[in-house]
Amino acid sequence: MKHKQNETDELFLKAGEGRVYNCGTMTAIFKADENETDEKYSISEWWLNQNSDGVGAHLHENNDEIFYILEGRISILIGERWIEADKGAFIRIPANTMHDFKNQTGKKAGVLNFFIPGGFEKNMPAIVKWFEGNPGSK
Repeated sequence: MKHKQNETDELFLKAGEGRVYNCGTMTAIFKADENETDEKYSISEWWLNQNSDGVGAHLHENNDEIFYILEGRISILIGERWIEADKGAFIRIPANTMHDFKNQTGKKAGVLNFFIPGGFEKNMPAIVKWFEGNPGSK
């Protein structure tokens, strides 16, 4: 029987472990979310295949997001401008700011995402379903 984590438990996950969501040419791996943090934050990795679009431009009314580039180069939309962020780059997107991300390179790229406060993972089943229904989408 699996033990339910809560915010007072230690949490250790090896590389690649977590709740995995396949989104077309993107894979999200949630490391900690509402179950482990009492909805204080969500932490996930987003891996994009070469020449892949992200989820599309959007904003979150009540949530800040932090992006830390794990591997490769990610193009990130902040407001109305795109920036190129290489491995090791740190980006904070304040609430109510339009944003998106994509991989425009010939190599796989990854970004670590902190969603504050948490709860984003509740959207993942609908996001996965959308990608399943739109297999031609990058």
